[in-house]
Amino acid sequence: MAVSRRSLLQSAAAAATAGCLDAETMQQVHHHAAEVKQQNAGAYKPACLTPHEYQTIQLLAATIIPPEGDDPGGAGAGAPEYIDLLCSGSDRMARIWQGGIAWLDTACRRRTQKSFVESAPADRTTLLDQIAYRRNASLELNPGIDFFDWARRMVVDAWATSPAGFKALGFQGNTGMETFQVPAEALTYALKRSPFGA
Repeated sequence: MAVSRRSLLQSAAAAATAGCLDAETMQQVHHHAAEVKQQNAGAYKPACLTPHEYQTIQLLAATIIPPEGDDPGGAGAGAPEYIDLLCSGSDRMARIWQGGIAWLDTACRRRTQKSFVESAPADRTTLLDQIAYRRNASLELNPGIDFFDWARRMVVDAWATSPAGFKALGFQGNTGMETFQVPAEALTYALKRSPFGA
């Protein structure tokens, strides 16, 4: 029996919220995002988030994993589409992202009178540097710290399970091998830690 897109997104969003989304399901979410883009002549139209929220996620994804060489980075690898689709499958996931984006905009407006997207790159970097570390915890920054921790993990998960991430990581998947050789460094390390080592 085929699983509907809606059912997949609901179960994937619930698993992501619980912190236990598996790689196969992540790849299925990427597959659905590609289908949506194909249906819209190569352009992704957000299923849940507003255009401003989606643009903010694009900027965050590109900041968290910037493009480098042939690797398109987080935004180019489909992290924004992946996140939007998961938000469309879960009100809780949508609230996390919408609330986090609202916090970023409010924090930027206090500092620059502009939203996160409208702020200068240096101002965005200053704010993200503050919320990137738990050591900066304060009543003012804690919601941003929690959200940015969530955003980083989801962008990295989306990138790592995308075709671009597989390529950048050199992941070969389920390919046959005539022989498997354990790297000497790994053996040496394991034997040093083992009670059976020499």
